[in-house]
Amino acid sequence: MPIQTPICDFGQKAHHFELKSTDNKILSLNDIKGENGTLIMFICNHCPYVKAITEDIVKDCNELKKIGINSVAICANDPVNYPEDSFENMIKFSEQNQFSFPYLIDETQEIAKTYDAVCTPDFFGYNKNLELQYRGRMRELKNLVPVRSGESDLLKAMKQIVETGKGPENQIPSAGCSIKWKNN
Repeated sequence: MPIQTPICDFGQKAHHFELKSTDNKILSLNDIKGENGTLIMFICNHCPYVKAITEDIVKDCNELKKIGINSVAICANDPVNYPEDSFENMIKFSEQNQFSFPYLIDETQEIAKTYDAVCTPDFFGYNKNLELQYRGRMRELKNLVPVRSGESDLLKAMKQIVETGKGPENQIPSAGCSIKWKNN
């Protein structure tokens, strides 16, 4: 049974972070913030829900870039128990899927906890003032197959955020695998 994201906490400010990217740079929220908005995604390499929509994520992030929204993906999964989510495999995953956005590792899992990320994928769409306006799904999945009719929920919501500063009132939660927390 997939885990679902909670309802969007409209207006919540994006939390600062400094994390290492797959090209070995330390990037902060300020480095990736977009002129008209910012999309922060918690994903991983092994989750079937993420794999089902990776192509959509890349396509939508390329579209969002054209309207001044920057995107970033963060992997917070425990690489010891989930070696497919190791930093080396993150590098391979981002290259294989031609990520046009930074893919960051949250080794301590502190950022995922700060954001209250619950699953992969978990999308956080912010307006230009870094106020949360979207915490919904990418698009409908039927038996882990994307239903590709028209624009994705995410793309529509982020376009609305650029135009109005606000996300849609009704959002369908994202669903996926739970974040793989370390056993501390």
